Amino acid sequence: MFIGIDHGTTAMRFGGENGGFKIARDAAKEFSISDLSRICPIDEIEGIALCYSMGDNIAAVTNICRVKNRGIISRDGAGKHIGGGTAVFDAVAGSGIPAVVIPGLHRGSPTDPRFKAYSHQTSPEKIGIAYEACHALGGDVVISDVSSNTVSLLVSSGKLVGAFDACIFAPGTVHGALDVDAIRKVDAGEWTANEAFQHAGVNFSLPEEERVPALAMFAAMECAALRLLNRSAKVALAGSLAPAVAPEVRELLGCDVAVYDEWCASRGLARIARDVFSGKNEILGLAVDL
Repeated sequence: MFIGIDHGTTAMRFGGENGGFKIARDAAKEFSISDLSRICPIDEIEGIALCYSMGDNIAAVTNICRVKNRGIISRDGAGKHIGGGTAVFDAVAGSGIPAVVIPGLHRGSPTDPRFKAYSHQTSPEKIGIAYEACHALGGDVVISDVSSNTVSLLVSSGKLVGAFDACIFAPGTVHGALDVDAIRKVDAGEWTANEAFQHAGVNFSLPEEERVPALAMFAAMECAALRLLNRSAKVALAGSLAPAVAPEVRELLGCDVAVYDEWCASRGLARIARDVFSGKNEILGLAVDL
């Protein structure tokens, strides 16, 4: 049995062939490796693929024993720091179960160099989403993950080309790019930049009836932008808001759109674990360092 662990914005999701479960990030501070018995007996776990935060200190799918600082440069930056992900990572690292850590995409990654105008392109769990989508749809896919934040990626010929991170383009419900008002608040000392990022989603900027249409429009725009680099790429949506935005994204793009649920990342990560521990030495163009 292989297990994927998705370090999401609001919850940790644990997926395997026999199903999965999720734990709120605050509750995950009490995680122990025995909790994985909810999926299968611990001694039947052959390998784990997991994520941690932005994954910006590694560029390859890396053996957890070889990862420094849990695969990140710093805990400072965009996002909410709770401690649940740290507890899960450390429990897996200390368990003796074979495990790999998935990188994010950043300036050290083998993506199209034009995307490196920005320091960070996507966090690691989106790699799991892309891997799962490509397994079903083939090697040319644009994937937009729409939930607390919106992140979109492009895969061409089975390799990651690049991505738009949550603080660059489309808003999610909670996070988004810093606009003029946010910058003024940061300059005035009313918010830190991270606080501004965590108040830039449509839940804070739009009336309730306008939120889903806005999310759909911006997700479609990201997909359309990425398809400039691969006009034949199929389109997939994932995340908790995917079903809600899918009809309008289909209409705006004028093409079929595959829809995946919130478990897509953990399923894809479990698939990565299976393939890596079965001898695969590359995942969507990312090297494997065991």
